[in-house]
Amino acid sequence: MRNERGFTLIEVVIAFAIAALALGILFKAATGGMIAVATAGRYEEAVSRAKSHMAAIGHEGAITEGETEGDDGSGFHWRIRIVALAATSPADGAPAPFLQPASRKPTLYSVEVGISWKDAGRTREFLLQSQRIGAPGGETDG
Repeated sequence: MRNERGFTLIEVVIAFAIAALALGILFKAATGGMIAVATAGRYEEAVSRAKSHMAAIGHEGAITEGETEGDDGSGFHWRIRIVALAATSPADGAPAPFLQPASRKPTLYSVEVGISWKDAGRTREFLLQSQRIGAPGGETDG
């Protein structure tokens, strides 16, 4: 009987193949994690930008129907869509402060703010929707 002293060449090649496969899987998992963190960061920034645009609606002047868009910097693009849903009139017997001329009737608006950006060759978008009450004169509540 001969004493075995070490590994044969085939055992060494198999060990290297297993190690290479394990390292490849670990590298892919780490890379996927970093991509997910970067994507989550971009979504977080998009949410912050959308909230900022939403907060500005009605504070810069009267709420008006329509769609506007523009570049927000850092690869982000914004779009705001405002649609009037309903105009109200005061109920019979309403207190005098609520009586307003017809041109100043409170109106309910549907407001949608969209922030889009390119990420890994795909266009991603975050939409923030709300409703605001406004009057043609620029007074808002919402």
